[in-house]
Amino acid sequence: MRRSRQQIIYEILKICKNGVNKTKIVYQANINFGSVRFYLQYLIESHLIYANQGIYQTTSNGTSLLESINQVNVERYGYDTAEPVAVEE
Repeated sequence: MRRSRQQIIYEILKICKNGVNKTKIVYQANINFGSVRFYLQYLIESHLIYANQGIYQTTSNGTSLLESINQVNVERYGYDTAEPVAVEE
């Protein structure tokens, strides 16, 4: 099953919470290097992550977004699914 952009962004934000390099993001999010470049640029421009010497870290805005997504999941499913709610594009 194909993941939505929102699901991939959620995964990247979650992976970057403790600071990781690009290779770790690629393998943990199960995306290729071309795609990760697009998503990282988008997330940096959106101030959801920042890069420092090749290490990507979720910002406070990114963490707030993760918490909001989890809260929606709690309200929708009754528990924290640790997965984003699918949103149609």
